[in-house]
Amino acid sequence: MAKMLAPLSRQIGGMVTRGVVALVNSARKMQSLQLTLLADEPKDNIEHFEPYGFTANPKAGAESLALFLGGDRSHGVVIACADRRYRLKGLDSGEVAIYDDQGQSVILKRGKICEINTDQLVINAATRVQINSPEVKASGNVIAVGDVADQGGAKTMAGMRAKFNPHSHGGGAAPNQVM
Repeated sequence: MAKMLAPLSRQIGGMVTRGVVALVNSARKMQSLQLTLLADEPKDNIEHFEPYGFTANPKAGAESLALFLGGDRSHGVVIACADRRYRLKGLDSGEVAIYDDQGQSVILKRGKICEINTDQLVINAATRVQINSPEVKASGNVIAVGDVADQGGAKTMAGMRAKFNPHSHGGGAAPNQVM
């Protein structure tokens, strides 16, 4: 009986396996990975199924979970990649994070706080960035390339300079410095 069930047992045992990422091809419609599976079995061009709206290019050495339907090793799919070397630790229950190997992260923290950790944050918006908040605070300088307006755009810094700079101090004396 054991001899008859041996092929079925091997087939079932080969359906799910762990692997280590060797190479990534992220240029294809479905990212593909080259993995080293258990027992140093190399596998190339394994499709990496990622959740809709999320993608990542795992570094060599990341761990994967691969499925081989029916135990057939000729066509597998990777359903998850993880990298314990860079995973954020110490999140509170319910918190969610996006992170990378450089220490950058976006953390959705308890108390409805979104924390972004990076060296430079670039926002590209074609028409507008709108912040709806009773207060905006900066711990450093605020630099604007264009004009700065307040009171719904009614007053601008350029308008204040245009009004201030040509004024005089009685008797035609101009101000000793311009704005």
